[in-house]
Amino acid sequence: MAGRTIVITGASDGVGAAAARRLHRSGENVVVVGRSPGKTTAVADELGVDSYVADFADLAQVRELAARLLEACPRIDVLANNAGGMMNTRETTVDGFEKTFQVNHLAPMLLTTLLLDRLIECRGSVLNTSSMAHRMSRPDFDDLDAVQRQHGSLAYGTSKLANVLFTRELHRRYHDAGISTAAFHPGPVASNFSAEVNNPLFGALYRTPLRHVFLIGTEQGSDELVWLASSQPGVDWQSGEYYHKHKVAKVHKLADNAALAGRLWDRSVELVNEKAVS
Repeated sequence: MAGRTIVITGASDGVGAAAARRLHRSGENVVVVGRSPGKTTAVADELGVDSYVADFADLAQVRELAARLLEACPRIDVLANNAGGMMNTRETTVDGFEKTFQVNHLAPMLLTTLLLDRLIECRGSVLNTSSMAHRMSRPDFDDLDAVQRQHGSLAYGTSKLANVLFTRELHRRYHDAGISTAAFHPGPVASNFSAEVNNPLFGALYRTPLRHVFLIGTEQGSDELVWLASSQPGVDWQSGEYYHKHKVAKVHKLADNAALAGRLWDRSVELVNEKAVS
């Protein structure tokens, strides 16, 4: 299956960069996407691959990214929605959304839908980096105004549950058209993302001198993404599922609410489209 085009967001460092390196070594045509121009260019130059810079806190940049990818990539075999973050305090983006929810859910959903026709043409896969933190969230997705008032670890967990619901609904709507999709937990990774989180619970884990007893490195943290991107959907993994350690893993009870997944999809599309015309 080598030689396919794999677009990885959040690939300027951490799990995304590690996955890009491993997939490139295996012969895949990797496209690197990141927020930091310097870091993104450095990874791309190291591998000799194409790179694109986009800040997912600005939906206009996501739309521009999609247009550039469609122009440059005749094929997109795998889209790895790996970009994400957790804000210590509540921040609002230029689009008016809570930043964690936009960067982790609205922006990757927008990118996916903009690339959907190309992915369908290639019978491609969409891989969404979620987290086991989604199981600890308590969202009301029927009241996205309330969701927008969350911040910190609560907003993060909500956005990661949204990733799982998005995966479920993407499978329901487009698997018969050729799309395969999975969400996954990469594990407790000791990365720049985790180090920057100013949260007592996360901080106690990520800043302790014994953190390497509890955490894994980015190379190991990229295992799930590399496995899903390298293996065959329908044979090695099943579309629409949530994975950890190469196995279907336990999900939040709301993840199996198909009606909720559909409503979240529809409302999310409405929100990003409203910003496109406002």
